[in-house]
Amino acid sequence: MLIKIGTRGSALALWQANEVKRRLEEAHSGLEAELVIFKTRGDSILDRPLSEVGGKGLFTKELEDAMLRGEIQLAVHSLKDMPTALPEGLILGAIPARGDVRDVLIYRQGEELPDLSLIGTSSLRRACLAKRRWTEARVTSIRGNVPTRMGRVQETGDRRVDGVLLAMAGILRLELNQEEGYEYLPLNPETFIPAVSQGALAIECLETDQETLSLLAPLHHEPTARCVKAERSFLAGVEGDCRVPVGALATVDGSRLRIKGFVGSPDGVSYFEGVKIGDESPETLGSELASDLLQQGGDKVLAALRQSN
Repeated sequence: MLIKIGTRGSALALWQANEVKRRLEEAHSGLEAELVIFKTRGDSILDRPLSEVGGKGLFTKELEDAMLRGEIQLAVHSLKDMPTALPEGLILGAIPARGDVRDVLIYRQGEELPDLSLIGTSSLRRACLAKRRWTEARVTSIRGNVPTRMGRVQETGDRRVDGVLLAMAGILRLELNQEEGYEYLPLNPETFIPAVSQGALAIECLETDQETLSLLAPLHHEPTARCVKAERSFLAGVEGDCRVPVGALATVDGSRLRIKGFVGSPDGVSYFEGVKIGDESPETLGSELASDLLQQGGDKVLAALRQSN
């Protein structure tokens, strides 16, 4: 039996798709999985920050269209790239166990953190948190794949930055955490709150494709699914996308969930943070946290950002 897996062509996307391919073939004797590579709009536009191009969905639409046309049976995404509302007819067929949730600051080996004056990131969330943590530093937008962004700390002239902020999960998956010439500072997710669903993969398929859903069942990790459901509910509650600084992280302890989230301004000046703990549904907990932060003043920050966008 052959199953076709849609993926982007970046090194990280291919690692993720190959990991799903490997696990599917291990779980089902006689199954052969084939990767089909797509170039998305997000891959094509590299000269502007994502916040200027559009919201979430920039890295998923082409794969979803191919699924709806029947060209592929499933697509593998970084879940943080996915909108909270999926196209009609598509669902998240499985969410595997989550990787490292943290962000990491990468800078040139031998340099001291007090010299950090220019930080590169394509994320408004990271920019907000960086300006709160390193108050004297400037933040500049950088795009490209993971190795390209890492390499900016080794550049000279106008392209050089003192540090870049990336997801630790991507660094570990590509085995870049031991590269010579770099220092790595993982950031505490309690204070440097990750993106919604950071470190988690999503396997998307047709809602009606029971055969594929059955094949995906062994890859699903319910504790991770509960956590990201809470985070995505929070994101939907604040109507967050790539154009607003928003983050959340949920953790599970038995039947209880804890979710911490924030809403802020890109310059880090306005910042609203909160925590919810309970055993109600993940969606309810995330929605309640979103409501709390909006009532604190987050609604005014987001309204101003959307007006400016």
